Amino acid sequence: MEDRAFSGPPDLVDSHCHLDFPELSAELPAVLARARAAGVRRMVTICTRLRDEPQVRAIAEAHASVFYAAGTHPMRAAEEPLATVEGLVALARHPRLVGLGETGLDYHYTAETKAVQQVSLAIHIEAAQETGLPLIIHTRDADADTERILTEAMVVRPFACVMHCFSSGPRLAAAAIELGFTLSISGIAAFPKSQALRDIFARTPLDQIVLETDSPYLAPPPHRGKRNEPAYVAHTAQALAPLFGLTTAAFAERTTANFDRLFPRARLTRGGA
Repeated sequence: MEDRAFSGPPDLVDSHCHLDFPELSAELPAVLARARAAGVRRMVTICTRLRDEPQVRAIAEAHASVFYAAGTHPMRAAEEPLATVEGLVALARHPRLVGLGETGLDYHYTAETKAVQQVSLAIHIEAAQETGLPLIIHTRDADADTERILTEAMVVRPFACVMHCFSSGPRLAAAAIELGFTLSISGIAAFPKSQALRDIFARTPLDQIVLETDSPYLAPPPHRGKRNEPAYVAHTAQALAPLFGLTTAAFAERTTANFDRLFPRARLTRGGA
């Protein structure tokens, strides 16, 4: 569907980026300016090591368009001190912290640490259950354990969850959808060879989808292979909107509304960078 009636950039959100990583932090004012010009009004920058939380928090405190989440990435779970439920709950008191993670399971590069990854994930789940903040899940080559752990935890006490940069198989997608979780579309879905992934998203209820860049990684076409940044979420929106029979503007509006429901703290204080 063409955007002939649309003029100007849509109102977009980048639900997952890493503004503290050197590829972006070195020119942060310019990165935020380009995001604003592309219509990206808000973004969530993700802390992957709790030791870095102060620096990530400072970025969110300094820019009205930036919020943040904190947790221990599964690939770092064996390198860092284990998070504690009490510590995560304490961090959650900060008004600009909108989610917990990213956490999860990654057996692609770090299968040898799966036991500690599962312990770390359980801690983050309990903190999400305690605080009511959404959990941000990274999963790679760990679909079965991810499905089992999240499903079992939901029976104990429900929690909100987003499957960040979703690129897993249809079974995990179906399980996440059934649990009421959100699937996040990254630039991967815009790659020419990602038709199987696009088919999964096409079967996903539109109200369970948000957009992200995971920048500085996974830039969508026409920037594939280069450094990614929040502005490029506009390319992903444009590429995926036809999958849902929507204009880019309408797709941006719907996914932004989903973001507001998933991250209510970010909804309360919208603003520019």
